[in-house]
Amino acid sequence: MSKLLVKPSKPNSNGRIHAITPASAGWTYVGFEVFRLKAGQSLRQDTGSREACVVMLAGRARATAASQDFGIIGGRTSPFEPDPWSLYVPARSEWSLTAEGDCEIAVCTAPAEGKLPARVIRPEQVGQETRGKGTNIRHVRNILPETEPAESLLVVEVITPSGHWSSYPPHKHDRDALPNESLLEETYYHRLNPPTGFALQRVYTDDRSLDETLAASDGDVVLVPKGYHPVGAPHGYELYYLNVMAGPKRIWKFHNDPAHEWMLAQA
Repeated sequence: MSKLLVKPSKPNSNGRIHAITPASAGWTYVGFEVFRLKAGQSLRQDTGSREACVVMLAGRARATAASQDFGIIGGRTSPFEPDPWSLYVPARSEWSLTAEGDCEIAVCTAPAEGKLPARVIRPEQVGQETRGKGTNIRHVRNILPETEPAESLLVVEVITPSGHWSSYPPHKHDRDALPNESLLEETYYHRLNPPTGFALQRVYTDDRSLDETLAASDGDVVLVPKGYHPVGAPHGYELYYLNVMAGPKRIWKFHNDPAHEWMLAQA
C-alpha cells in the first residue's frame, strides 16, 4: 500500500484511530490525530511546542483549555452537516474534552511558540464559500484560514458533491517562493456518505518522480508532502474532507498545473 494512504486503526484506550506525526509522515510541520470517544469518556493532552486546532467532527463535549472552561462545544451528528465547532489551543498549554455522547474529534497540530490565547471557534465565525462551477463545485468551511489568528495552522473543511472534483484544477504548494507559491504540507481526512464509497486522489509532481493515484475509503488520511493533489467523488457518494496545512510561513499561495490551467479561462 502507498505510504501516502493511511488507514484508521481500531480505537485504542483513548479512542484514537489516527496518529500522524511529522516523524511518521516524513516531514516537518503537520500533525494529525482522530479520536472516537464514547459518552462520558475524557481526553486530555499537553500541546508542548505545538499549537492545536481541535475540530468537533461529530458530537458534543465539554471543553477546557489553558485553564479555562469553555463549556459545551459541538452539536452536529456528522461532518457532512454544517456548523463546525473547534477549539484553538496555544503551545505550552493543556486541553481536555469530556464527551456528552459519542463523539468524533480531529486534533490538528503544528509548531508554535504559544503567543496566542485559547479560544473557541464558533460556527458563526467559520467563513463559508462555494468554489468552482459545474462538476467542479465544492463547498468550503474555513475553520482556521490565514485571516484568523494562529501561528502555523491552516484548517478547512470541504464538501464535494457526488460526481464532482475538488482541489481542481490540480494545484500545488511545495515551494517557499513567495509571493507566487508557499510551502505547505497537507493532510486530507476523507469521509464518504454513504460510508461504503471511496474517493480517488492523485498526488504527482511535474517531473513525475512522485505520481500516485489512491483510492481513499471512509476514514482514510491521504498525505500530501508535495505535488499536485486533485480529488474526485464518484457518482452516488458525497465526499467530506478535513484539510490541515502548515509550513515555514502561514500563507496559502498555490501554483496550478499549467497543463490544466486553461479551464480557468473558460467563461
